[in-house]
Amino acid sequence: MTEARTRTTTAMILAAGRGERLRPLTDHTPKPLIEVGGKPLIEHHLDRLAAAGIKRVVINLAHLGEQIRQHLGNGERFGLTIAYSVEGERAEQALETAGGIRQALNRLGSPFLLVNGDVLSDLDYADFLRSELPRDSLAHLLLVDNPPHHPTGDFSLAHGRVVNAGDKRLTYAGIGLFRRELFADLPPGRRALGPLLREAIDAGQVSGVRHQGDWLDVGTNERLAEARRRMTTD
Repeated sequence: MTEARTRTTTAMILAAGRGERLRPLTDHTPKPLIEVGGKPLIEHHLDRLAAAGIKRVVINLAHLGEQIRQHLGNGERFGLTIAYSVEGERAEQALETAGGIRQALNRLGSPFLLVNGDVLSDLDYADFLRSELPRDSLAHLLLVDNPPHHPTGDFSLAHGRVVNAGDKRLTYAGIGLFRRELFADLPPGRRALGPLLREAIDAGQVSGVRHQGDWLDVGTNERLAEARRRMTTD
Protein backbone atom coordinates (compact mmCIF):
# COMPACT_ATOMS: atom_id res chain seq x y z
CA MET A 1 0.00 0.00 0.00
CA THR A 2 1.38 3.42 -0.95
CA GLU A 3 1.74 5.83 1.98
CA ALA A 4 -0.04 9.14 1.63
CA ARG A 5 2.23 12.05 0.87
CA THR A 6 2.98 14.48 3.68
CA ARG A 7 1.57 17.96 3.25
CA THR A 8 4.78 19.78 4.14
CA THR A 9 8.48 19.06 4.13
CA THR A 10 9.51 22.05 6.27
CA ALA A 11 9.67 22.26 10.07
CA MET A 12 10.83 24.79 12.63
CA ILE A 13 12.27 23.77 15.99
CA LEU A 14 12.15 26.38 18.74
CA ALA A 15 15.55 26.31 20.46
CA ALA A 16 16.27 29.89 21.58
CA GLY A 17 15.02 29.71 25.17
CA ARG A 18 17.21 30.23 28.22
CA GLY A 19 15.99 27.15 30.10
CA GLU A 20 15.90 29.10 33.36
CA ARG A 21 14.24 26.29 35.34
CA LEU A 22 16.93 23.84 34.26
CA ARG A 23 19.79 25.83 35.75
CA PRO A 24 22.60 25.19 36.51
CA LEU A 25 22.65 22.73 33.57
CA THR A 26 21.71 25.46 31.12
CA ASP A 27 24.33 27.93 32.36
CA HIS A 28 26.83 26.24 30.06
CA THR A 29 24.73 23.88 27.89
CA PRO A 30 21.77 25.06 25.79
CA LYS A 31 18.61 23.17 26.70
CA PRO A 32 18.28 21.45 23.27
CA LEU A 33 21.69 19.81 23.79
CA ILE A 34 20.89 18.31 27.19
CA GLU A 35 21.05 14.54 26.83
CA VAL A 36 18.07 12.24 27.28
CA GLY A 37 18.27 8.59 26.34
CA GLY A 38 21.87 8.84 25.17
CA LYS A 39 21.51 11.80 22.82
CA PRO A 40 20.60 15.50 22.95
CA LEU A 41 16.92 16.45 23.13
CA ILE A 42 16.98 18.12 19.74
CA GLU A 43 18.38 15.03 18.02
CA HIS A 44 15.29 13.05 19.02
CA HIS A 45 13.26 15.56 17.01
CA LEU A 46 15.62 15.62 14.04
CA ASP A 47 15.72 11.84 13.71
CA ARG A 48 11.95 11.51 13.88
CA LEU A 49 11.27 14.45 11.58
CA ALA A 50 13.59 13.01 8.94
CA ALA A 51 11.87 9.63 9.25
CA ALA A 52 8.52 11.35 8.68
CA GLY A 53 9.58 12.95 5.42
CA ILE A 54 10.68 16.39 6.58
CA LYS A 55 13.53 17.67 4.41
CA ARG A 56 14.33 21.13 5.76
CA VAL A 57 14.45 22.32 9.38
CA VAL A 58 14.82 25.90 10.59
CA ILE A 59 16.16 26.29 14.14
CA ASN A 60 16.07 29.60 15.99
CA LEU A 61 19.04 30.45 18.19
CA ALA A 62 19.81 32.78 21.08
CA HIS A 63 21.19 31.56 24.42
CA LEU A 64 24.41 29.58 23.70
CA GLY A 65 23.09 29.14 20.19
CA GLU A 66 26.49 28.75 18.58
CA GLN A 67 26.92 25.48 20.48
CA ILE A 68 23.78 24.17 18.77
CA ARG A 69 25.00 25.25 15.33
CA GLN A 70 28.41 23.67 15.87
CA HIS A 71 26.90 20.41 17.12
CA LEU A 72 24.29 19.97 14.38
CA GLY A 73 26.04 21.57 11.43
CA ASN A 74 24.14 21.63 8.16
CA GLY A 75 22.00 18.62 9.06
CA GLU A 76 23.53 16.25 6.53
CA ARG A 77 24.15 13.47 9.07
CA PHE A 78 20.44 13.49 9.93
CA GLY A 79 19.35 13.40 6.29
CA LEU A 80 18.12 16.99 6.59
CA THR A 81 19.01 20.50 5.54
CA ILE A 82 19.25 22.71 8.62
CA ALA A 83 19.08 26.51 8.47
CA TYR A 84 19.50 28.78 11.49
CA SER A 85 17.64 31.93 12.46
CA VAL A 86 19.85 33.84 14.89
CA GLU A 87 17.95 36.11 17.26
CA GLY A 88 20.97 37.19 19.30
CA GLU A 89 23.78 35.88 21.43
CA ARG A 90 22.11 36.48 24.80
CA ALA A 91 18.96 34.97 26.32
CA GLU A 92 17.27 38.36 26.62
CA GLN A 93 17.54 38.81 22.85
CA ALA A 94 15.27 35.82 22.16
CA LEU A 95 12.12 36.92 20.36
CA GLU A 96 9.66 34.47 22.00
CA THR A 97 7.66 32.07 19.86
CA ALA A 98 5.69 34.32 17.51
CA GLY A 99 8.54 36.80 17.15
CA GLY A 100 10.97 34.01 16.36
CA ILE A 101 8.66 32.56 13.73
CA ARG A 102 8.10 36.00 12.21
CA GLN A 103 11.86 36.49 11.83
CA ALA A 104 12.27 33.09 10.16
CA LEU A 105 9.13 33.29 8.03
CA ASN A 106 10.83 33.69 4.65
CA ARG A 107 12.58 30.34 5.23
CA LEU A 108 9.40 28.41 5.98
CA GLY A 109 6.90 26.75 3.69
CA SER A 110 3.15 26.93 4.19
CA PRO A 111 1.98 25.07 6.09
CA PHE A 112 5.03 24.31 8.22
CA LEU A 113 5.42 22.04 11.22
CA LEU A 114 6.35 23.79 14.49
CA VAL A 115 7.97 21.84 17.33
CA ASN A 116 9.04 23.08 20.75
CA GLY A 117 12.56 21.83 21.27
CA ASP A 118 11.95 20.87 24.91
CA VAL A 119 9.07 18.40 24.49
CA LEU A 120 9.26 14.67 23.97
CA SER A 121 6.43 12.50 22.68
CA ASP A 122 5.62 9.30 20.85
CA LEU A 123 3.63 11.23 18.24
CA ASP A 124 3.69 9.72 14.75
CA TYR A 125 4.88 12.83 12.89
CA ALA A 126 4.10 11.30 9.50
CA ASP A 127 0.50 10.75 10.56
CA PHE A 128 0.21 14.26 12.00
CA LEU A 129 1.63 15.76 8.81
CA ARG A 130 -1.16 14.10 6.86
CA SER A 131 -3.75 16.00 8.91
CA GLU A 132 -6.20 17.85 6.74
CA LEU A 133 -5.72 21.52 7.53
CA PRO A 134 -9.10 23.09 6.71
CA ARG A 135 -8.91 25.81 4.10
CA ASP A 136 -10.09 28.42 6.61
CA SER A 137 -7.69 27.29 9.36
CA LEU A 138 -4.45 29.11 10.07
CA ALA A 139 -3.22 26.47 12.51
CA HIS A 140 -3.78 22.85 13.52
CA LEU A 141 -2.69 22.15 17.10
CA LEU A 142 -1.74 18.99 18.93
CA LEU A 143 -3.40 18.99 22.36
CA VAL A 144 -2.73 16.66 25.29
CA ASP A 145 -4.31 15.93 28.64
CA ASN A 146 -3.24 18.46 31.24
CA PRO A 147 0.01 17.51 32.97
CA PRO A 148 0.36 18.01 36.74
CA HIS A 149 2.34 21.22 36.30
CA HIS A 150 -0.39 22.77 34.10
CA PRO A 151 -3.70 21.52 35.53
CA THR A 152 -5.93 24.25 34.09
CA GLY A 153 -4.95 23.63 30.48
CA ASP A 154 -5.02 26.07 27.56
CA PHE A 155 -7.89 25.35 25.17
CA SER A 156 -10.81 23.03 24.49
CA LEU A 157 -11.79 20.97 21.45
CA ALA A 158 -15.22 21.09 19.86
CA HIS A 159 -15.84 19.00 16.73
CA GLY A 160 -12.26 19.32 15.58
CA ARG A 161 -12.04 23.05 16.28
CA VAL A 162 -9.97 24.60 19.05
CA VAL A 163 -12.00 26.93 21.27
CA ASN A 164 -11.05 29.23 24.13
CA ALA A 165 -14.09 28.28 26.22
CA GLY A 166 -15.26 24.86 27.35
CA ASP A 167 -15.33 22.59 30.39
CA LYS A 168 -12.81 20.02 29.21
CA ARG A 169 -9.56 21.94 28.94
CA LEU A 170 -6.49 20.50 27.23
CA THR A 171 -2.87 21.63 27.00
CA TYR A 172 -1.17 22.77 23.81
CA ALA A 173 1.62 20.24 23.28
CA GLY A 174 4.05 22.60 21.59
CA ILE A 175 3.53 20.88 18.24
CA GLY A 176 1.37 22.19 15.42
CA LEU A 177 0.91 22.88 11.73
CA PHE A 178 0.83 26.57 10.89
CA ARG A 179 0.16 28.65 7.82
CA ARG A 180 2.54 31.52 7.16
CA GLU A 181 -0.44 33.88 6.93
CA LEU A 182 -0.91 33.75 10.72
CA PHE A 183 2.40 35.59 11.17
CA ALA A 184 2.76 37.58 7.96
CA ASP A 185 1.28 40.84 9.30
CA LEU A 186 3.18 40.82 12.59
CA PRO A 187 5.74 43.62 12.96
CA PRO A 188 9.23 42.36 13.74
CA GLY A 189 10.21 42.07 17.39
CA ARG A 190 9.54 40.11 20.55
CA ARG A 191 6.07 38.54 20.54
CA ALA A 192 4.38 35.64 22.30
CA LEU A 193 2.33 33.04 20.44
CA GLY A 194 -0.53 32.78 22.96
CA PRO A 195 -2.35 36.06 22.18
CA LEU A 196 -2.02 35.50 18.44
CA LEU A 197 -3.46 31.99 18.75
CA ARG A 198 -6.35 33.10 20.93
CA GLU A 199 -7.31 35.77 18.41
CA ALA A 200 -7.29 33.20 15.60
CA ILE A 201 -9.25 30.75 17.76
CA ASP A 202 -11.94 33.36 18.44
CA ALA A 203 -12.16 33.88 14.68
CA GLY A 204 -12.74 30.12 14.18
CA GLN A 205 -9.45 29.69 12.33
CA VAL A 206 -7.73 26.99 14.44
CA SER A 207 -8.35 23.25 14.28
CA GLY A 208 -6.82 20.59 16.50
CA VAL A 209 -6.54 16.99 17.59
CA ARG A 210 -6.05 15.32 20.96
CA HIS A 211 -2.98 13.12 21.40
CA GLN A 212 -3.47 10.40 24.00
CA GLY A 213 0.00 8.89 23.80
CA ASP A 214 3.20 9.69 25.64
CA TRP A 215 4.16 13.37 25.99
CA LEU A 216 6.41 15.29 28.35
CA ASP A 217 7.53 18.90 28.63
CA VAL A 218 11.18 18.68 29.73
CA GLY A 219 11.15 22.08 31.40
CA THR A 220 12.49 21.43 34.90
CA ASN A 221 15.12 19.24 36.51
CA GLU A 222 12.37 17.01 37.89
CA ARG A 223 10.81 16.48 34.46
CA LEU A 224 14.24 15.95 32.92
CA ALA A 225 14.79 13.14 35.42
CA GLU A 226 11.39 11.72 34.45
CA ALA A 227 12.28 11.86 30.74
CA ARG A 228 15.51 9.99 31.39
CA ARG A 229 13.66 7.40 33.46
CA ARG A 230 11.15 6.82 30.66
CA MET A 231 13.91 6.44 28.10
CA THR A 232 15.66 3.90 30.31
CA THR A 233 12.54 1.78 30.80
CA ASP A 234 11.26 1.90 27.20
